[in-house]
Amino acid sequence: MKIEKNITDLEKILNVRFKNRNLLKTAVTHRSYLNEYPELSQEHNERLEFLGDAVLELFVSEYLYKELKKPEGEMTNLRASLVNSATLTNVAKKIGIENYLFLSKGEANDTGRARASILANTVEAVIGAIYLDQGVSASREFIKKRVLSFLPEILQKEIIKDHKSRFQEVAQEKFGITPIYEVLKEWGPDHKKQFLVGVYLDKKFISQGEGFSKQEAEEEAANKALQDLKN
Repeated sequence: MKIEKNITDLEKILNVRFKNRNLLKTAVTHRSYLNEYPELSQEHNERLEFLGDAVLELFVSEYLYKELKKPEGEMTNLRASLVNSATLTNVAKKIGIENYLFLSKGEANDTGRARASILANTVEAVIGAIYLDQGVSASREFIKKRVLSFLPEILQKEIIKDHKSRFQEVAQEKFGITPIYEVLKEWGPDHKKQFLVGVYLDKKFISQGEGFSKQEAEEEAANKALQDLKN
């Protein structure tokens, strides 16, 4: 009954009435919860996250193309700022998704970067669930309301370029080389895997970064590379 109540409350907050509530249950079920309760016949949210990531990129791209008359490079940077972990974590917090997450006791007590990564991934999973259950219009509307609402703030603060984009521009301008990222090491359980990524310019190692996703580790590596170039 606890899961049913949570799902009903979350439906109201999302303003989406699911035909198949199990999809929403799956979207807020983290792998660690099922590791702790293996007897449950419930899927975790990673497959929905995979789908939601693609749906999110598509509809954000569509909106930017239709609504902003900007060149491809600027739209790419804007999209990166809208779909990155930081923005999606803010979306999750605004919705209050963490109140409905099913996590292991250990994950529930973690309030650091790992939790932020889980929140961002859950937003993608929810988008995937809405897409499968409600179709194109509902998922597009959800993304417009919940994610694209951050666009004015991003434009105002001029944070449209992530570290990777900025480093690529600097590297191409100064050296005529496009950076390459390589996973150097990964460790930890599947539900809490960490990555060490190196960034290279024409096989020359420049810097490295760690994160709870390859994207996060690449961002940190690029940021360190930018700092090194300033010094």
